[in-house]
Amino acid sequence: MGKEGHQDRRSGGLISYRQHLTAEAKALLTRLNQIEPFSLTMPMVQAANIPDQAQKGINALLVNGTKELRQEVDKFIRKTNFKTQPSAAKSQKEFALLKLRFNALLDQLDIFADVLTQRGEHNTGVWLAGLDTVAKDALSIVRPFVDPPPMITYLDRGHGAAIRRARTRLPGGKKNPVAVIRVPRERMVSSGIASSLVHEVGHQGAALLGLLPSLRDSLRKEGRRDAGRAEAWTLFERWISEILSDCWSVGILGIGATAGLMGVVSLPKYFVFRMNLDDPHPFPWIRVKISCAFGQALYPDKQWEQLNRLWSRLYPVDKLPAKQRRLIALLEATIPAFVQHVIRHRPSLLKGKAVGAIFPTRKRQPKRLRSLYHKWKTKPMLAKRSRPALVFSVLGQARADHRISPEKEAKLLTDLLRHWAMKRNV
Repeated sequence: MGKEGHQDRRSGGLISYRQHLTAEAKALLTRLNQIEPFSLTMPMVQAANIPDQAQKGINALLVNGTKELRQEVDKFIRKTNFKTQPSAAKSQKEFALLKLRFNALLDQLDIFADVLTQRGEHNTGVWLAGLDTVAKDALSIVRPFVDPPPMITYLDRGHGAAIRRARTRLPGGKKNPVAVIRVPRERMVSSGIASSLVHEVGHQGAALLGLLPSLRDSLRKEGRRDAGRAEAWTLFERWISEILSDCWSVGILGIGATAGLMGVVSLPKYFVFRMNLDDPHPFPWIRVKISCAFGQALYPDKQWEQLNRLWSRLYPVDKLPAKQRRLIALLEATIPAFVQHVIRHRPSLLKGKAVGAIFPTRKRQPKRLRSLYHKWKTKPMLAKRSRPALVFSVLGQARADHRISPEKEAKLLTDLLRHWAMKRNV
């Protein structure tokens, strides 16, 4: 057997590692050349299109990634045929890394393909385009401080939503050019979808404004100062990412956010009270209580105490083990101070503003939302002229007040999502 390969006894030929790796690299290059821009492959009506900025960002990511990898594969093929090429093992190592980069590129492709494929579904694609406008509006409050990235939505199974934030790392190390929000299909179409959607927007907003590091630091300090309730402050610090996103949802939507949250976490009692204290999510029972407290702080109204009592009646704590009741009592006693701590927090990026001051609280007070709904009943066109997030706030309030039926709400929201989608493309 020579240095360049080994004898293939079936053919009598000599298989060189250079020949083998060159063939494998060319096969990879062939598959790479089959990747096309989404603008050539995704069928959708114009109203269902994703925002131009998002489309350009995704296309640039994939086109540039494909071009760079193609150049690396070509370089590898040329290098493989040099007589000074390193050993077979080193060459195989280089090729294996190219394969990993190719698979990472396919992972990126699949992330966005899952999103864009739904834009071709009848009705669904247009609804999602409408939700894109709601997400954009809910993030727009960061604009005085930072430039928000484009946001796109898609549906998936399950009760909860999720986000792949913009400017975070994708498979392969590239930065994500857009925020991709997964919303639960089972909540389409009702005002409850906005609660899940805006919660995820809150994760993006908190990251853009750098809220979490300074809040975590201040909560640790508060825990050291308030030694008698240190355990509660430690848990709030551990849960602050999810709690802050719930606060964002309440700040944008009002009571519709908390009612929507209740819809998501209304599970069998075991899950509602399951206290996995390593989970970044608060256990559902206390999470609803915290959401009500933020609502009362930002939008004072007797409705929050009524909703609070309803939740306690749906999931009473009196028969829980003593250890759980003790922790719940400690957390409930600390919630008012914790909520004030969060909404009064002044991170450096907000230039002297408190967290609670960035929300449109003056325009979303319950009294005003009720007045708007009364006007919209006689003049429906006023809703179409309003900001999407405000519309969801008004309808969420009307739903909480039992002024609108689920059937009428679904029909109205369907019409509005279509309107926002078409208006965006005018």
